[in-house]
Amino acid sequence: MHIYRSLAEAKTEITAGKTSCQQLVSEYLERIEKNKHLNAFLEVWGDEALQRAKDIDAKIKQGKAGKLAGMVIAIKDNICYKDHRVSASSKILEGFVSLYSSTVVERLLAEDAIIIGRTNCDEFAMGSSTEKSAYAKTLNPLDNTRVPGGSSGGSAVAVAAGLAMAALGSDTGGSIRQPASFCGVVGIKPSYGRVSRYGLIAYASTFDQIGTFTNNVEDSALILEIISGKDEHDSTLKQAEAPAYHQDLKKVDVKKLKVAYIKESLEMDGLDPEIKKGIEQTIANLKKQGHVVEPVSFPYLDYAVPTYYVLTTAEASSNLSRFAGVNYGHRSPEAVGVEATFKKSRTEGFGKEVKRRIMLGTFVLSAGYYDAYYARGQKVRRVFADKINSIFSNYDLILLPTTPGTAFKFGQNDQDPIKMYLEDIFTVTAPITGIPAISLPLGTHSNGLPFGIQLMAKKYDELALLAFSNYLMNSKS
Repeated sequence: MHIYRSLAEAKTEITAGKTSCQQLVSEYLERIEKNKHLNAFLEVWGDEALQRAKDIDAKIKQGKAGKLAGMVIAIKDNICYKDHRVSASSKILEGFVSLYSSTVVERLLAEDAIIIGRTNCDEFAMGSSTEKSAYAKTLNPLDNTRVPGGSSGGSAVAVAAGLAMAALGSDTGGSIRQPASFCGVVGIKPSYGRVSRYGLIAYASTFDQIGTFTNNVEDSALILEIISGKDEHDSTLKQAEAPAYHQDLKKVDVKKLKVAYIKESLEMDGLDPEIKKGIEQTIANLKKQGHVVEPVSFPYLDYAVPTYYVLTTAEASSNLSRFAGVNYGHRSPEAVGVEATFKKSRTEGFGKEVKRRIMLGTFVLSAGYYDAYYARGQKVRRVFADKINSIFSNYDLILLPTTPGTAFKFGQNDQDPIKMYLEDIFTVTAPITGIPAISLPLGTHSNGLPFGIQLMAKKYDELALLAFSNYLMNSKS
């Protein structure tokens, strides 16, 4: 079975009559079955995908197929799809069937994408390893003893292992870019307000953003072009039509750009020496190619993780209050009366990490602590944004590592939540400030595992980010 690493490759084979959408789906289903041990999927919609593939094959013959005809895609289990189950990998939503489709799903389907299933993730997207799912941990396909990253680990594994051509994930603090780094694929978090959050089960509403996993930048650009743009259901969106990312990808002049790298990121004690060396080599290569690459100071890096966790847990405390065992989701069989229904249903339905973050968020919002934590966190967020904007007044892009190390062993950070939280040290700045960021699989460690190099661009400048990323990926090959 051939694994198609790009939509363009698959379309060429379909046009030549060497394969079909039905055959593609059949091969993906076969690979998913052979790789069940990875636990990438919580549910596979095989029969439905095959029927949809048959219908799309007919549309291709009629010349009426959409832009994504031939793309087999997976969606993270916190993205709603009408009449399909969605649980955010939590017992509290076990068996829940969505009453509507998210905007991103509707837009994928309108362009004839084939959605093959929903992928495993850390419960309510709270985690950096996909060990926190209520159902099963997802294994890294490159080394089954190691985590795939999180929270969108199932989506990253689906793409890396050839179980789907692309996948959607969500990124609140690094949940696309970190697993992309660990699994060796391309992962992009768009600007906050670029992609509709309608139909995304909320973790932290001012941070959450839907993005993509792919094997190449061109597919990322095409999917992003389709799922972006204004939506009447999401008032936080930039009210403009989506840019033609895929069409304009190669029109952008990326020959001589000014790139900043955050010097504090390369000076951190916890950064793997080989990743540091890989970043330094990338910097040297860019300089040889004629780009201006200079160090800049971002002295607030040590405050990024604390700021992120104060603000996101506060928002989670509010968002997750809707799950009470009353109208839908898990209700404890031992619940008697209103108070017991709330307490027992939530105690049984939420996992340990979700409870920890709800409690932390409730604390920082409580009377007497609100100003000391939440209000101060919002002020720090503004300081971050001002500093990032000042850097972008002089530079086109910012370069830094995606992760401090390669994929770690299962259980390695179980006893130390702070150590696990620090896995996000390089990824949280982008969602704190609302800017787009991408992880590119440009490095390989001596342990055989991949690591990503991260780029960030000014808000709503995904085109420059994608164009330069495509340039780097092609330079590598």
